[in-house]
Amino acid sequence: MPSCRRCSGVRLNVDCIGCGNEDELHSGNRCWSCILAATVDRLLSPLDNQTPSPALQAIATALKSMKRANSGLTWIQQPHVTAFLQQLSAAPVITHARLDELPASRTREYVRGLLVEHNALPRRDELSARFGEWSDQALERITSQKNRDIIRRYIRWHHQRRMNQMGEVTQGTFLRAKQSVTVAIELLNWLTERDTELAELTQAHLDRWQAEGPTTRGIASRFLDWATRTSLIDPSVKLQPHRRGTSPRLDATAQTELVATVSHTTDMNPRDRAAAILILVFGQQVTNIVRLTWDNVTVTEDLVSITLGTVEIALTSPLDEPWRELAATPTHHQTAAHPNSNWVFRGGSPGQHIQASTLTQRLSTAFGSRAARLGTLHELTKLAPVAIIAEALGYSPATIERHAIDSSANYAEYIASTATVKSGA
Repeated sequence: MPSCRRCSGVRLNVDCIGCGNEDELHSGNRCWSCILAATVDRLLSPLDNQTPSPALQAIATALKSMKRANSGLTWIQQPHVTAFLQQLSAAPVITHARLDELPASRTREYVRGLLVEHNALPRRDELSARFGEWSDQALERITSQKNRDIIRRYIRWHHQRRMNQMGEVTQGTFLRAKQSVTVAIELLNWLTERDTELAELTQAHLDRWQAEGPTTRGIASRFLDWATRTSLIDPSVKLQPHRRGTSPRLDATAQTELVATVSHTTDMNPRDRAAAILILVFGQQVTNIVRLTWDNVTVTEDLVSITLGTVEIALTSPLDEPWRELAATPTHHQTAAHPNSNWVFRGGSPGQHIQASTLTQRLSTAFGSRAARLGTLHELTKLAPVAIIAEALGYSPATIERHAIDSSANYAEYIASTATVKSGA
């Protein structure tokens, strides 16, 4: 059984001369926590012995209180982190605007997250702010001043207005906005090279541009729809639409095997297993999974349940096992990044959930998230009415109805082919 040094007979001195705790020593007979505290004080002390700003005091307290001091010390001793913190300590006042003036880097955004999470800076929508910064740079790629004004209007009155109306800009919205603007700029620059104004765009122009490039040029339909509504182009001009139903879908046999594997594997961590179950069993989108909080999950000795739509769904054994493990030992709980986080799938950035793209990449070693989700919905629509599935899983009835029509059509084709074979026999 565990015992103290005196009871165990160990004579090695492991008492920290700084705090007096019996702990693993780092150097100079001081533990990791004391060395971390001394390093933080040294880096975040303002010049001329000035009193640290409240923001600096908050981040210092957060770093010193980390349960895993060795991780904090490893991070803070990286040359670029050390240089950034010393630069920050020289600022008399720390604000979002002041941070925006510093060179963009992951360190800057991580420190900003720490300041927000520990109430030293007000919370702001970072993705909206990042889109504003990105769009200013994107405008510089436009070769025509007239087209630059058009894209500026498109950004302001379509994308930024939409973001301003959202409670919080999602990663998906942020990425779609960047894609839409990027492809719109590509189209306008292509027209400029041919001495053609946007108002002069014809179907022949659009067909040629679409045929010459990658399939991502289809994203330009979002910009063209806006240009039509604002009377910038002929409303009859249209891109060739993307065909629905062409995405690959995991078949029922493969899904059944994957569910069995994920339920019992030890090769995946509890977080990835929990997410995989939501995709393979309940057809959930990764973008919704990463935004789950512990308010959506109930874990008791007898039952684990999760609310995806408006219905609380019980997870039977062994599907409940990774959720119990995750509740007992949440990720990133020993750093300063998540002091009181309610996210189920915590990310590496302070106070933020894991990015959908990151989780998708992690799961890709086992299966394709989109193909698995489509396969699950395809099978579920054979088992229950559209309204019940939509309400239970948090989908719109129209979305589930499309999958139901597809699965019914495939079943009808199967019946028809069976009848043909029998009649031929």
